[in-house]
Amino acid sequence: MTQMRKELAVTEETTLLPFLLREVTGKSRNTVKGLLTRRQVMVDGAVITRFDAPLRPGQRVTLLPPEAAGAAELPFSVLYQDRDLIAVDKPAGLLSMGNEKERARTAYRMVSDYVKAREPGGRIFIVHRLDRDTSGVLVFAKNERMKRALQDHWEALVQKRGYVAAVEGDLPEPEGTVRSYLRETTTHLVYSAPRGKEGREAVTHYRVLARGKGFSLVEVNIDTGRKNQIRVHMQDLGCPVAGDRQYGAQSDPMGRLALHAHVLRVTDPRSKKTLELKASLPLGFQKLFPGAEQ
Repeated sequence: MTQMRKELAVTEETTLLPFLLREVTGKSRNTVKGLLTRRQVMVDGAVITRFDAPLRPGQRVTLLPPEAAGAAELPFSVLYQDRDLIAVDKPAGLLSMGNEKERARTAYRMVSDYVKAREPGGRIFIVHRLDRDTSGVLVFAKNERMKRALQDHWEALVQKRGYVAAVEGDLPEPEGTVRSYLRETTTHLVYSAPRGKEGREAVTHYRVLARGKGFSLVEVNIDTGRKNQIRVHMQDLGCPVAGDRQYGAQSDPMGRLALHAHVLRVTDPRSKKTLELKASLPLGFQKLFPGAEQ
């Protein structure tokens, strides 16, 4: 097989293996199938190994050289990818982007290396962030045009920012809304305060999904994306997020902050259609609440 990267355009509906057998000439069926098993085939920037993956007109199939096929594999899932966007399921404990103490081990650096290995000249751009200890849906743009389109109109484009949290105890009501004004101390601790010029309004909606073992599984949707908003509001309700010592938690059943960004629903600025990105419930949540659904 050639050592050069090769781009192929899809012009009709088909599936991946027949498409490759037609486009990759002079090679046996087994050789072509080997491209898939060796992860040398991408469709619209995502590695595909399924022989029967559907293709539609307008998609782009890329054949990678062997040395690039395993380059910069991510230790977490790619949830969505196209020519302008990539969304991943960031694990807890990983910074979204670098700070003065850590620049190498970040989601930004890992995703950047992943994209560059597959797209010559490829880059990624920060669109939004998740706290280090929060897992879940994290979106990057692949060009400045998409970055600006999303960032400049983020509040208008975002339809839903959904989280799942395991909190200590039982919430006062099965569902409700918390509204307060958040301030931050000089030591970076965020807290609720009376309305005033220094406070930023924060609105959090919650709904209890399950209970057990002294904890409640809660779905949380936020109207405002303030720093540590959910953590502060759960503390205000007397049910801090499990594992959150900073905001009053007495337990750590998962060995991590029990907060996961499970869904991000946005209006795609290109097509004006809804794009919904979902990250499955992490194993720690599933063990604490067997059979729970998001």
